[in-house]
Amino acid sequence: MDAKKTASCLPFGIAFICTGILVNLIQATCFLIVRPLSKTLFRRINGAVTEILWLLVIWLMDWWSGLKVQLYTDHMDTYRLMGKEHAILMPNHTCDVDILLVWLLAQRFDCLRSALMVVKKSSKYLPIYGWASWFFEFIFLDRSWEKDEHYLKSSLKGLKDFPKPFWLTMFVEGTRMTEDKLLVAQEFAASRGLPVPRNVLVPRTKGFVAAVKHMRSFVPAVYDVTLAVSKGHPLPSLVRIFEKQPSEVKIYIKRYSMKELPESDGDIAQWCKDRFVEKDAMLEEFRAEGTFEGKEIIPDGGRSLKSLLVFITCLCMCCVGIYKFCQAFSLLSTWKGNAIIAGGLAMVVLIGNIFIAYTKLPKRALIAAAAAAAKANIN
Repeated sequence: MDAKKTASCLPFGIAFICTGILVNLIQATCFLIVRPLSKTLFRRINGAVTEILWLLVIWLMDWWSGLKVQLYTDHMDTYRLMGKEHAILMPNHTCDVDILLVWLLAQRFDCLRSALMVVKKSSKYLPIYGWASWFFEFIFLDRSWEKDEHYLKSSLKGLKDFPKPFWLTMFVEGTRMTEDKLLVAQEFAASRGLPVPRNVLVPRTKGFVAAVKHMRSFVPAVYDVTLAVSKGHPLPSLVRIFEKQPSEVKIYIKRYSMKELPESDGDIAQWCKDRFVEKDAMLEEFRAEGTFEGKEIIPDGGRSLKSLLVFITCLCMCCVGIYKFCQAFSLLSTWKGNAIIAGGLAMVVLIGNIFIAYTKLPKRALIAAAAAAAKANIN
């Protein structure tokens, strides 16, 4: 049961929820009081407190589950520029926790407090994470261009005065990779005379075109990010992370100067599609070789000590706060108090289950993914 998996990581759940509520309260207060006076100051405070919440998730991946990450690039100049300039990130959507992998990448380049994303609108309503993301200026879309066009364009333009180098991540495939969705993408590509993909979906380019058009004056680069899971390792998921099942992810990053991109809408869309054709070929080679052959390895400092320190500090403060609260209201000495404590712990487990249910693939897709993984291991 998912409840057992969530309960096994109860210390994280307590730290995340208690810290998250405090972060949400700080964000809301600053939104009402600070933002009307200084949008820049609000963004700096917001980034600092939200980073604490995201670092708890980094701890979960780095220290709890033991997820290993190896970074590659086309040129070391890319490595030197990452985190020091505004950029659009364009990763493939490979698993349930791609957002968390982007956070992990952002943390490695000290860009976590300005790692913005374009995500589906429903995630805005998730407790703690969704509220924090809204204040943090994530862009939430309905996945309907008629509904999203005006809001997306105004949100993109609003980032022009962002006070720190930011990353705006766009999953242009629009949805996670599954065998069913890949089959649909292959049929669509074949019917339109497009290259038939084997490892990615056909990108939906309208949002990317809008981002390039409205941000090219102040965003100098697009980072083409390719996520790949090493052969023999399971696809990362929130359930597997809670269960401490390690995995290994390799990430290839190629930088394109915004000046290299074409001007017209149609040409920008085609440029995006061409990158995914290249990405598909690279992933096909990765499946055979198990690595991004011939690419430069980016030095990795290993697991984040900052995330470990943040987790220990937050957990200790939460436990002390809960204990003091229980003492003040004598919750430990009465059966009603014990029931309230048990209810609080149950709420932690429930919220964890909400996140698991939201992120995991439908059962049919999970069966297909498991079959594909078994076939890949045999080959």
